[in-house]
Order: sequence, then C-alpha cells, then structure tokens
Amino acid sequence: MNKTNIEWADYIWNPITGCTQISDGCANCYAKEITEDFQSKGSFKYRAGFNTVVCHERLLNEPDYEKEPGRVFANSMSDFFHKDVLFEFLQRIFQVMHRNPHLDFQILTKRADRLLELSPHLTWTDNIWMGVTVENEKVINRIDQLRETGAKLKFLSIEPLLGPLNNLNLTGIDWVIVGGEKGRNARPMKKEWVLDIQQQCEEQNVTFFFKQWGGRYGNGGNLLNGKTYMNFPK
Repeated sequence: MNKTNIEWADYIWNPITGCTQISDGCANCYAKEITEDFQSKGSFKYRAGFNTVVCHERLLNEPDYEKEPGRVFANSMSDFFHKDVLFEFLQRIFQVMHRNPHLDFQILTKRADRLLELSPHLTWTDNIWMGVTVENEKVINRIDQLRETGAKLKFLSIEPLLGPLNNLNLTGIDWVIVGGEKGRNARPMKKEWVLDIQQQCEEQNVTFFFKQWGGRYGNGGNLLNGKTYMNFPK
C-alpha cells in the first residue's frame, strides 16, 4: 500500500482499477485523469485504460504487510461494487480486511444498489467503514440503500458537492465528509450548502468532516468560518 495525502486516510489500496461513469459526480473524475496519465507513460497496472475494470491478483494481499494501525482508503481508483467485479473477488477482498483488524478500511461506492444486493452475503467486521457518494439530490436514495446494509460504520462522501442537500435523513449514518471539486473544470460549491449540511449533522449528532473548498487550482483551503472540521467517528 502507499501513503496518501488524502485528509481522511493514511493509506490507499487499489486491488482493482478502472471504472465507468454513472452520475453527475463522475464528470471530472480524478481517477480517470490519473489512469490516463499513467497509461500514457506505459504503466503496466493501468495499461487497460480507465473504462476497463481490472482485478489485480498480485495487489490483493498488500494490507497484510502493513503492521502499523491506520485508515485505508480501499480502492480510490475504482469501485468495489462495479458490475464487472466478480463477487468471488470481492469476497476475497473482504477476507483481507477481516484478517487485518488493526486497519480501518474506508470503502466508497456510487453503486449503492449493488452494495445493498450483495450486503447480506458479506461479513461486515467493525474495521470496515462503508460509504456512498452523494453529490446532489438526484442520488439521495443512495443514503437509504446504505442504511439498509449490514455495515457497522456508515458514512457519506458529499464530494464534490454540486448542489444543496436539504432535509437529509442521517439516521444510522456515523460520519459525513463534505468537499468541493478540484481541477481546471471544477464546478462551484456554495458556502450556504456546506453550512446547511454542517448544521444538519450537528442537529442529528453525526460527525462532520470538511475536506476542502476545491476550485480550479485546488488552493481554496479547508477553513469553514475560520475553523477546521477534521473530525472522525468514534
């Protein structure tokens, strides 16, 4: 595994690469940009390009070699619940996470429907944090689908935040991450959207994490009303 500068994780682990875009949050996908860059440089791992999902057998057991505790963003370059990921390989991924209880594995998906379908057939240990991306109101149903899974710790990644999210039902949700989009085509995020989500988290006793303002140059910082909110669930 590699160390990461992602604010809410210590390591990244990518036993799967490649994905396909399914919603508004995918429009400026960082993973697509990174994949195409590595592919152009002749990287063996990314030789198939972004739109082809590849399961990497040789990378499956990487967490077994990390002895220090930490948080692992599991599969930042793909989606464990993509339809092209065989369930048998997903089961093996979960086995790796089970046998490394000193690591907390943070999984994100935009495919909450398949997550819900497969959830009863997976074993959810305490160190598996399951999250869904909720970029706007069009995909708010992902929260309900996440809520019905067997995951012990459930979280939302509201990044990139592309519009207001009013009247969120955060029952059963432990953690909410909010962030703006970065890059040359970054779409704007309004302060009132962020403050509203922060207030909803406070009212519903959910841990709030503000990652970044984002923007074209990615230098908007992470201060919200002069304070940082880099909080983790207990």
